[in-house]
Amino acid sequence: MLHVALIGYGLSGQTIQAPFFAQHPLFRLKRVVTNSQDPTQKYPGVLKTPRLEDVLQDDEIDLVSITSPDETHYAYARQCLLAQKHVLVEKPFTATLQEALELQELAKQQGKHVFVFQNRRFDSDFRTLRSVVEQGLVGIPLRFEAHYNRFKPALSPKPWKEQVTPASGILYGLGPHIIDQAICLFGKPQQVWGQTNRERDHTDIDDAFDLHLDYGRLKVHLSASLMVREETPRYVLHGTLGSFIKYGIDPQEDHLKAGLMPGMPGFGLESPKLKGILHTNFGALSVRGRVESLPGDWGILFQNIADVILQGKEPLIPLEDVLEQMRILESIDR
Repeated sequence: MLHVALIGYGLSGQTIQAPFFAQHPLFRLKRVVTNSQDPTQKYPGVLKTPRLEDVLQDDEIDLVSITSPDETHYAYARQCLLAQKHVLVEKPFTATLQEALELQELAKQQGKHVFVFQNRRFDSDFRTLRSVVEQGLVGIPLRFEAHYNRFKPALSPKPWKEQVTPASGILYGLGPHIIDQAICLFGKPQQVWGQTNRERDHTDIDDAFDLHLDYGRLKVHLSASLMVREETPRYVLHGTLGSFIKYGIDPQEDHLKAGLMPGMPGFGLESPKLKGILHTNFGALSVRGRVESLPGDWGILFQNIADVILQGKEPLIPLEDVLEQMRILESIDR
């Protein structure tokens, strides 16, 4: 069993990660570092502490999950590695590529693992899309679009989210999700270009972006905005045999907010209304129909973390993929 400490108890720590750590037989959630929330109400037996030092000095802690504000990721991860802890870091991994490389090297020196919480590789919609690509159902991919849009014209009530820092804004907030998905599907691009925008009134940080990844024959467009009210497709994929279009977003976050926990009936299952549309050829047969969505399962990531630490298995999300993501983020003029 791996003893776990959470640093931060906001949306990611409290709603997304803690339920998986709490229900998995190979993890024991022991400590939560927070000044405000009371984790013991939901997880009796968990120790609440306002001090990171209590975690660093606890020899029983094996893994520290860092879900605190973005600008703290590098410093906290570094302290935890120096204290001989494995670390799981919420995205964005760090604010700069140099910081990411330093943590990679420090982890090697300490003989510890660094994981990055790229949970959206295990979304229902993305798992379905990946299956379509891997089965060659649209032939050779030619064009791919991924969109992460919301309608949030008001500034965030959390001041730190609106402050200009090296890792603030939507490019570093949502960009790591869909950039990682593109890398997962297609690998390292040949060229990258793009731009960020400020679309909300009175904002000081970027709240929209458009990125273009060139893979030669394949062209990829990634975009996000906080000012899109009408739903657009989540994914659009065109290939030499046909197309796949997918609306909607994985339901796991909403399920967790509503109290539906991992392992419960229906957890991670999309509405049948959100089945993707596939229009393709099978030999001489032209087919257009709906594709059954695979269940979303962020538990795959947690299981892999346990397998890597306890059994020496390979990580499903190689750190090299995250470093490539950081290179792409840094290449965009903000």
